[in-house]
Amino acid sequence: MQINQTIFPSLGGVSAELQGIVVCLCNAAQALDAILKRPQQIAQRDVAVRQNSDGDMQVPLDVIADELVFEALRETSVKWYVSEERESVSILQADGKFALAVDPLDGSSNVDINVPVGTIFSIFPAEQEAEPSFLRSSGEQLAAGYFIYGPQLQLMLTLGQGVLQFGYDPVSETFVLMRDSVQIAERSSEFAINMSNYRHWSNPIRAYVDECLAGVNGARERHFNMRWVASLVAEAHRILTRGGVFLYPADQRDGYDKGRLRLLYECAPIGFLIEQAGGRAIDGHTDTLDLAASELHERVPFVFGSRECVDLIRSYHEEPEKELSALFTSRGLFRG
Repeated sequence: MQINQTIFPSLGGVSAELQGIVVCLCNAAQALDAILKRPQQIAQRDVAVRQNSDGDMQVPLDVIADELVFEALRETSVKWYVSEERESVSILQADGKFALAVDPLDGSSNVDINVPVGTIFSIFPAEQEAEPSFLRSSGEQLAAGYFIYGPQLQLMLTLGQGVLQFGYDPVSETFVLMRDSVQIAERSSEFAINMSNYRHWSNPIRAYVDECLAGVNGARERHFNMRWVASLVAEAHRILTRGGVFLYPADQRDGYDKGRLRLLYECAPIGFLIEQAGGRAIDGHTDTLDLAASELHERVPFVFGSRECVDLIRSYHEEPEKELSALFTSRGLFRG
């Protein structure tokens, strides 16, 4: 597919090569946004193509998104390319300086119900070999961001100096800077979690959620609203816009004991954005940016959002089990 050059604001202090990658990602996002608005593409959403790296069935839009991003980056300084939709690392430019990891269409299972979906990306310095370029501390990211395809196409971007928010103007075909220093509210009264898994959670997660549900009568002494979109980009966008906390913990179900979201191209880039916006991201105990993937498609637990909320959740994970059990019994809404 032919991709038109997108006009993008100059990013002061950023190398021309890194800016070129961002511009090409914007081109791919613009093209993908147009495809997502075509009813005939959505009608084919449930037609399975093949299994991806995690054993999930791909649908045509997953493959289209991956190919759009890959092709858009061909003329950039990206050497190594990792995608949720590919088993192993692909090479783009033999002499490239960067390694890029991407979830080309996060939330694709929600396309047919018109929930916002997105493209999440992370950029590292390229090493001589492929896997060492990605199997490193998440804190070594040079840049990260996501595009969200909703009522408006937007980009949240960090280059390690705060978070920039851009909106795409289809009339002028430009990305317009909306906010140059996105900051997450330190304190919020919203939390997002899949409540149907309550029975599978550990006591620290139950204790936190129970306190939220107790409202003004509980230890938190205020009412909370619960949210759950089941689209990571949509959840992150809400938190970057108005605060709150998102929880996707490990639990007792088969296949969920080590978490479910992928570190390299979901948790690491979102965690980088959240930290740069003044929030916090953890796996329950450890800061997400201190984690290093041991394999390309490794899954981890993920909790992120306003600092006050995340710090409290971490403190519950650090409580001795005896003390935590007493806290859980005395404060929890539910008895088990």
